[in-house]
Parts: sequence; C-alpha cells; structure tokens
Amino acid sequence: MRSCAGSRRRLSDSEGEYFCHPPRSDHLWLAAHPRVMRADSASGGHAWGRRVPESGWGSCPLLTLPGEETVPEPRLPLLDRQSSHWKNAVGFWLLGLCNNFSYVVMLSAAHDILSHERTSGNQSHVDPSPTPIPHNSSSRFDCNSVSTAAVLLADILPTLVIKLLAPLGLHLLPYSPRVLISGICAAGSFVLVAFSHSVGTSLCGVVLASISSGLGEVTFLSLTAFYPRAVISWWSSGTGGAGLLGALSYLGLTQAGLSPQHTLLSMLGIPAVLLASYFLLLTSPEPQDPGGEEEAERAARQPLIGTEAPESKPGSGSSLSFRERWTVFKGLLWYIVPLVVVYFAEYFINQGLFELLFFRNTSLSHAQQYRWYQMLYQAGVFASRSSLRCCRIRFTWALALLQCLNLVFLLADVWFGFLPSMYLVFLIVLYEGLLGGAAYVNTFHNIALETSDEHREFAMAATCISDTLGISLSGLLALPLHDFLCQLS
Repeated sequence: MRSCAGSRRRLSDSEGEYFCHPPRSDHLWLAAHPRVMRADSASGGHAWGRRVPESGWGSCPLLTLPGEETVPEPRLPLLDRQSSHWKNAVGFWLLGLCNNFSYVVMLSAAHDILSHERTSGNQSHVDPSPTPIPHNSSSRFDCNSVSTAAVLLADILPTLVIKLLAPLGLHLLPYSPRVLISGICAAGSFVLVAFSHSVGTSLCGVVLASISSGLGEVTFLSLTAFYPRAVISWWSSGTGGAGLLGALSYLGLTQAGLSPQHTLLSMLGIPAVLLASYFLLLTSPEPQDPGGEEEAERAARQPLIGTEAPESKPGSGSSLSFRERWTVFKGLLWYIVPLVVVYFAEYFINQGLFELLFFRNTSLSHAQQYRWYQMLYQAGVFASRSSLRCCRIRFTWALALLQCLNLVFLLADVWFGFLPSMYLVFLIVLYEGLLGGAAYVNTFHNIALETSDEHREFAMAATCISDTLGISLSGLLALPLHDFLCQLS
C-alpha cells in the first residue's frame, strides 16, 4: 500500500478506512474539509496525532476524533521545516566555527607568545618582515627557549580534564549555562593574552581558551543527538572553518603590521556570535518521544549523562547503566583508537616540528613561516571536514597510517635536512590537514550511523575525547624532543 504523504483521519471506529490529505497546503485542505477543521479547532487549532502501529501505513500520524486518547505530535508546514533545517544547519556551523576559533588562534600565536617583546605601554610589536634572531646560537635551529608544545599543552590539557570528567559531573550543569561559560572563557582568553606582561600570564589566557573549546565541544556534540544527523557535517565543517579563518585572520592581520595585542582584541566579537547562534538561531529539537513539544524541549536540555531510572526515558542516553556505557565504549574503540593516532601524529608535527622546519634563505621570517604552516594545515582541515557529502571513508585506520608516515617523513627532514624548499613543506602540511579533517568528520559520521538512538548522545561525548588525548600525548613528547634537537650543534 502506498504510504500517505500527509496526515490521515479515521472516519469511524467501525470503518477500517483512513483518509489521506492531498499534498496541498494546510489551509486549503481544511477549507475543503470543515468537519475536520471544527474538530481541530476544538482541540486548540493544532493537528495533533498519535503514531500508527506497525502496519502498511508506516509511521504517518492519525488525526483522531474528540474524546480519543491522543499523543501530541505537531506537524510543521513544509516551509517551516525547511526554515528550521537551515537555521539548525547554519547554527551548528557557526557554533563549530566560534567554539574552536580561540583554540586555533592561540596555536597560531604560539611563536609570538613565547618570543614576544613588550614596548612601553604594553604594546606588542610585530615587524612584518623582521630579521630572525636565533635564541640558541649553538643550535642549527632557530629555537625559542621553550617549545611551542608548551602552548599546545596549555591549550589542550584543560580540555582533556573536562572531557574525562564530563561523564561524572557535567550532568549537574544544564546546556545553557555551559554555553555561557564557554563564551565568557573565550572572551577572557583574548583579553588576558592581549594585555599580559609575561609568558606565564599569556599561558593562563591560553588555558581559558582551552576550557572554552573543551566545554563547548562536549556540549555541542552531545546536543547533535537531538537533531537530524546532517548537523554533524555542519558542525564539523564549522570547526574546520574555525581553523582556516582563525589562522588566516591572525596571519593576515599581523602580516599587515597590526600588533598581536590589537589582533586578539579585534576577535572579541567571536564569543558574541557563539552565544547568539545558540540562544537565537537554533530551533527547538523535534520531539524525540511521545511527551509533546515541552517535553521534547526539556529532553534537549537534559544533562549529558543523567541519573534517571532506565525505564524513565527509553530514548535518552541519560538512562544508560554503567554496563551499557562500557559496552558502547568498547564498540567505539574501533573508531577512537585511529582518531587518537591521527591527532597524535599531526599535532606532533604541528607543535613539535613546525618550529624546527625553518628555512633561512627565504623572504619569510621564522615567525612568518610558522604562521603559514598553521594556516595551510587549517586550510586542509577545513576542506576535508566540509567534504562529507562528496567523500565518505569507512575505514579510518588508513588515515591514521598515512598520518604516521607524514610524521616519520618530516621528522627525518628535521634531522637530515634533505628538503630543498619550504614550498614542499607547505604541500605536505596541506596534505596533513586533509588527512586530519577527514578522520574527524568521518569518525563522527560513522558513529552517528552505527549507534542506536538511545546510545548516540553518550557515544558522541565519549568519542570526542579521542582528539584531545592524541593532542595531549603529542605535546608531552614534543617538549623533550624540542630540547634535544635544539641542543644539537
């Protein structure tokens, strides 16, 4: 039997017949069927329905007579649904962009944070084409006294702590306060780093950026469980856009001669866009259970992992027992492990080797080369995180292997110096970003497809620790490597 394209009404209890609405607008159909309009008006003017039992009719809702037991399920007009779709798509893209923006900017500014000099009035000065001055004259590398991996660790360890503790205590904080804290921390990071007088104070600002990014990621990825799966692609594309726009804006503004201080202060509008996207742009999630619109809204704002009894909300990840969570987590290892490996390799390159891949006889200074590496890496990440509609990868282990080969190749170049041009490094860094972005978006897309509705919220929150863990491990190993290589004569 052909599925009904619109709503249906049972004509009588004795008749086994249903009436299908023609595919016309609601007001035209109601004008042609006043009896139905009167029944609907009596119930408040909305077409409420209940789900059809498993039968040839599929899942089309019924319009019931007054007095029958009903389950509220509003049916939005097509234009409203399309509007909601695009609002949510743009909303999650902007959330991804704004959430990762401060994190990316701090990594792009890492070289400046560790080597900046202050002039009178606490104004950071950046010469668009300064002459590189080695900090360690006994080394063949132009090294800072501290590796840029120190900035990476300040930018990632708080995120790791948040993601580890999220299943234990984050449920005490609803979604809206989390988003507010994330936005405030992002703004504070820009201000603190901009006005800092020392490396230590700047690193405290980087920690605020990490708290903002980590809390935002675990919050928004969990929130995708209450929206169509397509928002994962938009979120991933937005995070890739944050990398590209963050690195490009910092590179462009400092290249134009603007000081790092004024560059960071010019980015204070990003946290405001984050808050506006969440509170003003996102629409209420569609009902996930037969509890009506208000119940669906409450469900969308529930804790990440709640403490309700398992039978209270059969479709909610908050009702999972510890054994269920452990079972789901073991199944996720097929995706978690390769994502950890990918991020370990690429951030070992970014924060352990970028500073050492320095070509002296070029028109770009050491700081400028470092910024270009960061920008090209983020460009590759953005392109691949936005490619889900064109290319989907089931076996992410292949991406992990290729990224490890990148690490070995560039580490060999740092040691032996066989690459003749920095432009070859530019191409490799762009390729590195493509692999990293593809691993991220395909991992979460595959998990969204392969997990059941009641497990999806927990699965998203558990998997988002993968990139953070890989980045943290890379930072810990990059610090001693930096010290070792910089001591080479």
